[in-house]
Amino acid sequence: MSNPLVLDAPPGQPLIEYHREFDFPVHSVFAAHTDPDLYARWNSSGPTPPRFDLFEPRSGGAYRWVQAGDDGVEYAMRGVFHTVRQDEFLLQTFEFEGYPDVVTLEYSTFTGLPGGRSRLTGRSLYPSVEFRDEFLSNGMGDVMSDGYDQLDELLGSVPAGS
Repeated sequence: MSNPLVLDAPPGQPLIEYHREFDFPVHSVFAAHTDPDLYARWNSSGPTPPRFDLFEPRSGGAYRWVQAGDDGVEYAMRGVFHTVRQDEFLLQTFEFEGYPDVVTLEYSTFTGLPGGRSRLTGRSLYPSVEFRDEFLSNGMGDVMSDGYDQLDELLGSVPAGS
């Protein structure tokens, strides 16, 4: 991919920081994070799209979605949207229900770049370095990278202005 995901997990700190550029406008990248139909098309690691039980991308809203793995077992994720600023910023929590009480705080900043391009910058804060390292060792970096590659493909297939 011409725009690789850059991921940093500082030693001894319970966080990851990342950024990735997209050859699409900031509005399109933001919409793909807040429109459930678009989100389901790129943020899926199983054989079928996720099922949304709840998806309210607004300040104070919440979400819960369920993803079936290759083995057919369902895995649920949930969280709260604390702050949503259109085309600029998302602050939300993320909890994989398979790890109850391990909630991450996730910051996403969307920045417009010259030429109709954009940059997504993020930070995920974990309850401990150990939990952060466990998520990384389970392939989280590869899943994120694959998802953003799928997002590139999706945005390339959606007509401009959609």
